Amino acid sequence: MACVELVVDAANVIGSRPDGWWRDRPGAAARLVSALAAALRSGALTGPVVVVLEGAARAGAPAGEFPVAVDGAGPAAGGPADSAAGGPALRVVHASRDGDSAIVDEVSALVAAGGSPTVVTADRGLRDRVLAAGGAVVGPTWLLDRL
Repeated sequence: MACVELVVDAANVIGSRPDGWWRDRPGAAARLVSALAAALRSGALTGPVVVVLEGAARAGAPAGEFPVAVDGAGPAAGGPADSAAGGPALRVVHASRDGDSAIVDEVSALVAAGGSPTVVTADRGLRDRVLAAGGAVVGPTWLLDRL
């Protein structure tokens, strides 16, 4: 059975709501990562989830994989999720170049490993690249409705 993994274009999801995110990109990224962890804990999302951060937003959450407790435990102080928990994983990726290329790289690796990645973005150019790499795409509203 193929693993369905959600890959989040953080810049696009954050930018889809005009809530002042541009004044504090790291803070906006931290809020998104925290909301994703909370959605995994509550069961609103099932893991694993990969969130790709680029530019200044990378300062909002450390890179790495963080298992999320499904028992209601909160995020650990040092990261977006309780690393001692055994629930679905939330993985934060810091894009070394542009976020779109990092997302396509993630999709390609997941497809090669037999996964079925779904990318959250409204970026049409990225959408085309993801579909060509074998992934699926949903818009930011799909995700935001679950957070």
